[in-house]
Amino acid sequence: MNELRPDEKWYFKTPILILAFLCIGPFMLPLVWFNPRLDVKNKVVISIITVIVTIILSAILVRSLGSIAEYYNILKQSL
Repeated sequence: MNELRPDEKWYFKTPILILAFLCIGPFMLPLVWFNPRLDVKNKVVISIITVIVTIILSAILVRSLGSIAEYYNILKQSL
């Protein structure tokens, strides 16, 4: 990766991309693909990692919600 040139935008800086990934997940991918400092190989790798992490976290969320629903059903039956 090349250094940030003075005429480049603040939202192409690496810390901003990391923060965007942590806050909004896959919605940060347009920032990656429009980033002039990254080559296509890096863009593809970042995209694949983002999609995999999103799928894993979605599966964890679904399982967690299922467990919570099961817990509340048991609690409802005991009342």
